[in-house]
Amino acid sequence: MRIRIKHTIIACLITFTSVSQSKLNTFLKPSDTLNKPRRNLVVITETSVAALTLVGLNQLWYADYPKSKFHTLNDNSEWLQMDKLGHVYSSYQLGRIGANMLAWSGVSKKDQLIYGSTIGFAFLTVVEVFDGFSEEWGFSWGDMAANAAGTSLFVGQELLWREQRMTLKYSFHQTEYAAQNPDKLGDGLSQEFLKDYNGQTYWLSINLHSFFKESKIPVWLNVAFGYGADGMISGTNETDNDDVTYQDPYRQYYFSLDIDLTRIKTNSHVLKTVFDIFNTIKVPFPAMEFNDKNGIKFHAIYF
Repeated sequence: MRIRIKHTIIACLITFTSVSQSKLNTFLKPSDTLNKPRRNLVVITETSVAALTLVGLNQLWYADYPKSKFHTLNDNSEWLQMDKLGHVYSSYQLGRIGANMLAWSGVSKKDQLIYGSTIGFAFLTVVEVFDGFSEEWGFSWGDMAANAAGTSLFVGQELLWREQRMTLKYSFHQTEYAAQNPDKLGDGLSQEFLKDYNGQTYWLSINLHSFFKESKIPVWLNVAFGYGADGMISGTNETDNDDVTYQDPYRQYYFSLDIDLTRIKTNSHVLKTVFDIFNTIKVPFPAMEFNDKNGIKFHAIYF
């Protein structure tokens, strides 16, 4: 009797899981025509998330620093431009997500580019205005140019090829520098992931098959060119901590392989969504590093 009950429960769980996955798969499937309830859901969700994020930033971050009159700041020489690449990456990815969400609701390609792909630029512009009214920072035209570059990379490819043949990706590893200046570089993995530029690498991942469609190159195989920097305790040669000796910063250039997860063939829209999310991160692969300090360095696996 117990065995029958156990088998019945297992059968019910399998059936429930299959039905749930089927419904989720149907829900995640992009609409072929305009689906107004979906479009309204996307607009409300994006607006709400953006508003809550900006309010949260204002209360939890900017409120701790004194306000000032609106002013600009030229920070283009800081962090060996790693912060600028962060802006390019963020604007690109936010715009890509915005366009994809509108595509899911069946919105026209034109509206996807106008209202979806520009959401990253619009959001980061508001954040930049916040900086302009903060005494600690300032409105940076360099940041704005980087934001525009990220949005342009997405929009330009959609207009030229109607697909993303080149994708911006991110990778990170912890370094020894954060402990020397945790206020600037973060304290703990969750902060260092966003703040320690020494451990960050930004990649331009290029899909080979999209340029050589008649070749036998796997459709998912990419080559990736990365940029990073090392030896930075602060954005300039000066630090607020007298106990820290500023290291000698240098640029790093990388070459590696990568995988475009969005090009892996599957009929599951659940998997497609998962692949789309994780495609923002560079897949760990062997990599060649080139820099002026150590010459050429080989990494068996690079994060």
